[in-house]
This record gives sequence, structure tokens and C-alpha cells, in this order.
Amino acid sequence: MLKINNLYTIAEDDHDKKILNGLDLEINPGEVHVIMGPNGSGKSTLANTILNNPRYIVTEGNIEFEGQDITNMRTNEIAKLGIFMSFQTPEEIPGITLAHFLKSTKKSITGEKQSIVELSKEISENMNKLDMNKSYLNRDFNVGFSGGEKKKNEILQMLTYNPKLVMLDETDSGLDVDAIKTVVKGINLYKNDSNAVLIITHSTKILDGLNVDKVHVLVNGKIVESGDMSLANYIDQNGYKKYLGENHEN
Repeated sequence: MLKINNLYTIAEDDHDKKILNGLDLEINPGEVHVIMGPNGSGKSTLANTILNNPRYIVTEGNIEFEGQDITNMRTNEIAKLGIFMSFQTPEEIPGITLAHFLKSTKKSITGEKQSIVELSKEISENMNKLDMNKSYLNRDFNVGFSGGEKKKNEILQMLTYNPKLVMLDETDSGLDVDAIKTVVKGINLYKNDSNAVLIITHSTKILDGLNVDKVHVLVNGKIVESGDMSLANYIDQNGYKKYLGENHEN
């Protein structure tokens, strides 16, 4: 589904700042992959580069999605292909209600005209599953939402759009145990043999209850080790000191 080949990136505002350094990654349909790594290792840059955020410039390598090169594709076009990303810090959008955002965005992504009644029912059912207050539908997008409700909103969008590949960028950060369980529930509701999930996290808490296929350790812009859940548990207990040294930039 996703194939990243020898990817190098620099920062738009500082061309001397190299972030990704020859990164390779393959994700197949039906898989759940996890990216872990110390602060500044390039985890969020990877997700943003896949969606072609202009803050990051690809200097070498390419990104393929379902066999199509998307390296230089516009972000909205990438989204329409079926790639979704949740944000570490979700944006607030005053003047646009959550209900309007969900309905208009889904139509824009899929290009299909779905019955308003049918879509409203689907959104309502998903909110029930995520234990979200339906009054939020009539409130401005994320405005006045708690941190936990903003993250639940990200998962609600994921369930509503039903993309092919989901990238969750530290969706669990700042959440209490109950909120993390809700996020995990949402991932399991979404997950099937035809789609895929890429989770970027510092913690193994969000991985409890998930069937993780591969864990990758990202250091200095490059994947230095891959394994199964035992690798995530090792990181949780021992940190990243094993991987620093010559791979670490001070």
C-alpha cells in the first residue's frame, strides 16, 4: 500500500537542517505499524512529508501509494487517494460547525453525494461509539473542546471518511487512560484487512488492545531497527540509549 524509498528531507525554512536521512518503509494492507523514537528524530516529519506539507522538502527518494508516486502531489489530492492524518495539536476553526465540516469534507474527499440523513445517522452512531456529546456537532470545529474531545474528534473524522491509510501522530499525547481506551476502540472499529494504520507514539499505552504487526525505531531521520511488539516493550523499559551514540546528533 505505502512504499517509501530512500527518503531524504530538509526544512523549508532552513535548507541546512536535514531531517529524514535515507528512510525506507513499506506498509501492506491489513497491517498496523508503529513508529517510535526520541524527540526530534523525524517522526512527525515523516507523516507530514507523506502528505506533502510544504514545510518539508524532499531532496532525494520517493513515496508511492498503491503503486502511484505521490511525492510531489498536492495534499488534497493525496487525501482523495485515501490517506488521513490526525494531528498532535488539532486546529480550531471558528465559524464552521463540526457537523458542516464533516459533511462537506467527506463529500470533497469521496466526490460522492451521500444522503444527509444517512450521513447524519452514521456520524451519530460513531459519536455514540466514541462517547462523544452530540451537542458538539453544532459547535464550532474544536473551539472550546477539551484536549480529549479534540483527539476524539480526530478519530470521529477517521471513522467518517473511512480512508485506506491512517496516520495517527501522537494522538494519545495528553490523554488520560479512559480517553486512550476510546481512541484504541476507534482504531479497532476502523481497522480491517483492506486498510492500514501508522501510529506515531512515545508510549506503549495506545498499543494495548491493538494487533500491531511491526514496530520501527526512528533515530536521526532513519529507521535503525524494526521488530514486533517486544521491541516497543523494550523501548518502554529501557528508552533509546541503545540507539543513540553515532546515530545521534547533539
